[in-house]
Formats: sequence, structure tokens, C-alpha cells
Amino acid sequence: MNPNAIIALITDWLNTYAGNAGTRGFVVGVSGGIDSAVTSSLAARTGRPTLCLAMPIHQEKSQDMRAESHMARLGRQFGNLTSIRTDLTPVFNAFVQAMPAGENGEYRQLSLANTRSRIRMSTLHYFAGLHRYLVVGTGNKVEDFGVGFFTKYGDGGVDLSPIADLTKTEVYALGKALDVHEEIMTAKPTDGLWADDRSDEDQLGASYRELEWAMAYEADRTAGSGNLTRRQTEVLEIYRRFHASNRHKMVPVPVCRVPAEYKQDLRTRNC
Repeated sequence: MNPNAIIALITDWLNTYAGNAGTRGFVVGVSGGIDSAVTSSLAARTGRPTLCLAMPIHQEKSQDMRAESHMARLGRQFGNLTSIRTDLTPVFNAFVQAMPAGENGEYRQLSLANTRSRIRMSTLHYFAGLHRYLVVGTGNKVEDFGVGFFTKYGDGGVDLSPIADLTKTEVYALGKALDVHEEIMTAKPTDGLWADDRSDEDQLGASYRELEWAMAYEADRTAGSGNLTRRQTEVLEIYRRFHASNRHKMVPVPVCRVPAEYKQDLRTRNC
């Protein structure tokens, strides 16, 4: 792997895309994690106006501090970068108060976790609309195309995805080349959508390295199914379960195609 070549390629791709789209720059949500740190660094490298947004909602203090530290560090490096911290906790609290509790507490907590992501995405698009910017996605390959570990119309509702063809391991390699702060490089990955500090691995039941292996295994049709360890078998089952249940996030929205003859009477009537 050549991290510097990938960094140059993605930086050029971002610049070209923004130019073709007729937009001025980029807006990136910064969480204090490696994916958003790398993505915001790549956007800043384009030289185009780049806005970093920290959007805490009942956030763990360590996550919030890492986001603030990263934005400050990028701001010192790039004159084209600005950062804003907007506390969305009151917005989220108001939403919770307005919604019925429902009968299933587990489903309610999951729904509210996804609501956090959707509130943040609405905020990103608000600022993008104000400045004619593009909303840059921060999802990696395993999240976006492997296990579907993102919120539909939340962190999945972006304009372009510069690191979605990179595994988590590859994102870390770019982070090292981009000199991302050590605190972010060593922090356990988390989506930051819960009241506690649970990690992605806590939720998925497998590490990103394990899921990368499973994704590669599934892609290699000649690999066969023998000689797997017990843990590999478990990880493969985890990967397949998430990939199947979240497939609806990874395909276009289904459209019911109505045959032309069903519409014929209406067309004739409107002539």
C-alpha cells in the first residue's frame, strides 16, 4: 500500500468532483474518530473552503475533546479550514420529549440512536446549503459495503464518499501518513450514538480486522469453506448476518415499476 499516493489521488478526486459540481467547498462532521479525522484532513488538503462541524449530543467528554483538538490542529495547518461546534443536545432532547415512548424499550433506544445521526446529517446539510458546500461522507468500506454499519439517511446521507473504498486498516495507514493525532489513532472506534461509550466492536461482536477478513473471504469465491478456526467461523456468521440484514442500506431505493398499459387510460383522458 502506498498511503501518500492514495492521499494525492483522493485529494485530486475531491477537487475535481467539487469543480464539476460547481460547488465552493466541503463540510465534514468531526466525531473524534479516525474516519472523520482522515476525511476532514483530505478535504482540507484540496485548498477549497472546508468547514468542520462537531455536533455533540450527550457526548462522552473524551470524544468531544478529541474532535475539538483535531479541528484546532487542522485549523493551524490549513488556512482554508474553519470549524464550528454546535451542541445539538437540546434539539435531541426536544425530539425525545415530542415522541411517544413506544412499547419496546430496546427498539426505542435504537431508534433514538439513529435519530442522533439524522439530526447531525440535517445540520451538515443546513450548513452545506448556506455555503454551497458538499457534505463529505466519512464511512469506510467495511461499514458502507460490508456490514452496513451506518444510519440510513443519517451518516449515509452524504454527497460523496472519499474513503468508502478503503478498509479500516487502510484508513489508519492514511491517518499515520497524514499525522493524525495519536489520541485519535489509538482510540477505540465508536459511532458515538449512545449515552455510554460502547465501541463499534461491542455492537458488532467482531473487530474491524476480523470483518475485513470476512469481507475478503466472501469476495473470493474460490476460497472454499474448509480449514476455518472456530473464531473465523463465528466472524463469518456475524459478517453474513449484518450484511444480509443491512442490505437495504446498500442498494438503491426500490421503485415499483407500473406497466405503461396501466397508465394508458389516464394519459388518453388528459389529452
